[in-house]
Amino acid sequence: MSPSTSPLCFLFVVNPASGSAGKTDWETTINDYFEPLPHTPEFHSLTGQEDGPALRASIARHRPHCLVAVGGDGTVKIVAEEAIAANLPLAVLPAGSANGMAKELDLPLDPAEALRIVVHGTEKAVDVLYLNGTDLCLHLSDIGLNAQLVRHAQRQNWRGMLGYARAAFWSLLRRRLMQVRIHTDAGDVERTAFMVVLANARVYGTGATINPDGDVSDGRFEVVVLRRLVGRELLKMFWRFQPFNPTAVEIFSTTAVSLTVRRRVDFQVDGEYRGKTTHVEAEIRPGALRVLVPSPTAAD
Repeated sequence: MSPSTSPLCFLFVVNPASGSAGKTDWETTINDYFEPLPHTPEFHSLTGQEDGPALRASIARHRPHCLVAVGGDGTVKIVAEEAIAANLPLAVLPAGSANGMAKELDLPLDPAEALRIVVHGTEKAVDVLYLNGTDLCLHLSDIGLNAQLVRHAQRQNWRGMLGYARAAFWSLLRRRLMQVRIHTDAGDVERTAFMVVLANARVYGTGATINPDGDVSDGRFEVVVLRRLVGRELLKMFWRFQPFNPTAVEIFSTTAVSLTVRRRVDFQVDGEYRGKTTHVEAEIRPGALRVLVPSPTAAD
């Protein structure tokens, strides 16, 4: 979608439960921004109950030109699924506690700056992953240590960076190695690892870089294998973007992967816990999602 003076309809999908969504009066902020513009903002609030069908009904009713996710990564994922299905561009107003995908796309946290990109941004086609056939992944999914962390944080309702730190400490105390067989485009390998990440992006919402050379638009993704917990390599995750020592962190580039583990391990997708599993399959769908990103010429 390119900048236009023709009237457009934007459907803002707000998650009141997201990190900062409840702290900002988004409807007033959005209406104030749109008041001098020829465009129309409409609103849909997520409830956590049948969000997909309810959002599809709102799309059919309002017939928007663009969907806008107002929330964190979970909200972005819900809206992205419907954007792909309806062939609509997706914009993001970061309002979560981590905002990993927004960071990946260099989206500003300031509401006015983010709204400028909604209206004047440049479309960019980005890749998505589908896990086990139907589970959309925009950002990062994994099995093992981090998924265990996500499970504990969600059960304790720990949010934000402090919650992540508490859950990380709990998970490190209970870390366990797993035996995993990894089948990629290049063939099969077997590894002993604490965690295996399916990385469409580079950086977790916490700011930790897990995939330094990742690119959400290159038609490939990376399988990141955390083989050893080495302090120097872990610190590199916060020195963007330093290459890892492959004896500690090994990375495979691929278009599809099959992971098989001997015992059931924790599994998360874009920050949402999916339970325990012994098998995960993933494949890339290049350019399947159109997102609005900063434009060097964006101006009101």
